[in-house]
Amino acid sequence: MSTLRQNIIKDYIFTVFFNLDLTRGLWMIYLASRGFSLVQLGIMESSFHITSFLMEIPTGAVADIWGRKTSRIIGRIFFMFSLLILFLSESFFFQLSGFIVCALGYNMESGAGEALLYDSLDNATKDKKYMAIVGRKEFVLQCSSIIALIIGGYIATQSYNLVFAISIIFVLFSIITAFTFVEPEIVKTGPKKTGIFNILVNQTINSMKVIKRQKQIAFFIIFSELIFSFTVSLFFYLQNYWKGIAYSEFKIGIIFAVSALFSGLTGLAAHKIEKKIGGEQGIVIFVPIFVILAFWGISLTEYKYFFYLLIGLMEGLLYVAISDYINRLIPAEYRATVLSFQSMTFSFFMIIIFPIIGWIGDHFSLNRAFLVITIFATLISIVHFLYIIFTSGKNKIIGSSNNR
Repeated sequence: MSTLRQNIIKDYIFTVFFNLDLTRGLWMIYLASRGFSLVQLGIMESSFHITSFLMEIPTGAVADIWGRKTSRIIGRIFFMFSLLILFLSESFFFQLSGFIVCALGYNMESGAGEALLYDSLDNATKDKKYMAIVGRKEFVLQCSSIIALIIGGYIATQSYNLVFAISIIFVLFSIITAFTFVEPEIVKTGPKKTGIFNILVNQTINSMKVIKRQKQIAFFIIFSELIFSFTVSLFFYLQNYWKGIAYSEFKIGIIFAVSALFSGLTGLAAHKIEKKIGGEQGIVIFVPIFVILAFWGISLTEYKYFFYLLIGLMEGLLYVAISDYINRLIPAEYRATVLSFQSMTFSFFMIIIFPIIGWIGDHFSLNRAFLVITIFATLISIVHFLYIIFTSGKNKIIGSSNNR
């Protein structure tokens, strides 16, 4: 196995440690137990996404210019500091700073990780095997998330101190693993600039030109990140809803763990499922239908856990497929920057959606908040279907691309 191909195995290991964050399914419950209101929690999460929105492109450019490996290491260090702030601080404004640091940690990882994995493959392998490889990564991700959710939920019933201590240990392991990556060699074709500011500006401008030329990139980004912003908001606020009806942290962790398992399994089989439902056309048509059905089930019935599991099935399939489609369209030298634009889009949607849910939940009820967001998601999906019908017809959405 070539040195670069070894990055794939190392990335699987890194993914395990990255997702063994025992606080993931608990931080809203933890902060609420310390006296923070839903509105304050919404503001904290918004600060995370505002930071992500502002910093995604610059941090993606850092990964393209100075290396994906360097970016991932810095990201993990930032995340470790954010965990310390989350655990130790009793101040609302200090918690805000922790969320900002956490966002920077994810910013440094968001484009860099996927770009390093894709660019570690040779050109022949990218088209044929990337979806299967990222599907296996999604399965590994979800399995480690399952472990984190179950163990984190159980330990939280005993001691939150231990939850944070173990999470920090796993972050340290992820940093050590990140140091073992081999940086892929990227051929630069654009004019060379001097000075850090000029380099970053030039990288950002050229990356935006890629999106302008390849309009399918913008379509896939907006489509997928809207869905993910809805489902992630549900993930966080369902924690408080279920806690409010006397579910224990352990029981909540089990529900999230099963959802993660379903997501991992569909991610693992995404390259096979995609072929059976008509390629990318099938993905962008059928996935939103099932997600919206699940949203209505969560909003109108008592079987919220069942419909949340249905969302888990769709998330894994969508993530893997969209990752493959977008990476096919991006030149290697701009890959991390463009992928960071994808994360920035997600943050933009979360800045709007997340605090609205918190405000409605505080002033009315979380059930009412779920219904409002379901109606909004349904309207967005109708627009999405009309776009597909009138612009793509029976043609393949992704088309062909020689960008490598």
